[in-house]
Amino acid sequence: MKQISIFLLVSIMLLQAPIAVANDSASAMPTIHRMPAYLLEIPEAVKSILIAETETATMHRFASDDGDVLEVDQRYMSIGLNGPGKEKAWDKRTPLGIYFITESLDTSKLHAKYGAAAFPLDYPNAWDRFNQRTGYGIWLHGVDPDNPNRPARDTDGCLALPNEEIVKLAGELKPLLTPVIVAREIDWVAPSNVKELRQEFRAMLDMWRESLEQGDIAKYLSLYSADSHHFGMGREEWLSSTRESFDNKRFESVILEDVMLVAHPEEPDLYLSRFTQVLASIEGLPKITTKRLYWQRSDADQWKILIDDVG
Repeated sequence: MKQISIFLLVSIMLLQAPIAVANDSASAMPTIHRMPAYLLEIPEAVKSILIAETETATMHRFASDDGDVLEVDQRYMSIGLNGPGKEKAWDKRTPLGIYFITESLDTSKLHAKYGAAAFPLDYPNAWDRFNQRTGYGIWLHGVDPDNPNRPARDTDGCLALPNEEIVKLAGELKPLLTPVIVAREIDWVAPSNVKELRQEFRAMLDMWRESLEQGDIAKYLSLYSADSHHFGMGREEWLSSTRESFDNKRFESVILEDVMLVAHPEEPDLYLSRFTQVLASIEGLPKITTKRLYWQRSDADQWKILIDDVG
């Protein structure tokens, strides 16, 4: 009788297990079957993607493998003393958004608090400036070897990793190429969930490229929001410059290389396309520019460019 009871108990547990998994959230998916919702398209040139999750004090590293995004490892980190959500200089908060490493610094010439390695980020970026956020000097760096055990909230706004961990990462971090996405909490989804959105986003970027290549200024301008920003010039100045460029078109083709498509981790329906634009000139050498376009997607699936920036 006891054996029968045990058999029945095990059978019930086995029957219930698939139901529990089916009803679970994406955050509890096995790692191989989940990915961050932000990473829509990653170019082959980008070998590592960092996502700093402030709620769990965790730095996640991902790699792109033949179109799939896989988590490689994760490590403890410290963020700003006053938490995430930087708005102004000296608020001791860590900014949230999509950033890129700009350079690798020789920490032997810096204060000991920066530890074994330091990599400045491009805060404030175009979206931060659009929102009038101020401040500077947000880095990914190590820790003071004489005071290595830092609490989760401890920096002036930077992301700080244990020295042994940032040394392990150093070879993977490429200036002007490696993205560092800072989110409160990672939104995990199944890879199939991003496919349709990626295709939709890529179609809009292709439309932008084609309108530029074909000299179709009406279609080109229709992709920009009525209040779009173009840093370095006002909107009327930008419109005048754009019309002049289309009237005096001096290139044969437009090629977009190393295209990265990313969703903003904190702003719903805000997306970034970053790529190398190659204008094949009819007169000589091609003109090569690294561009960033920030797009807003409406409820009606309408995409408009809010910010046109370089870098």
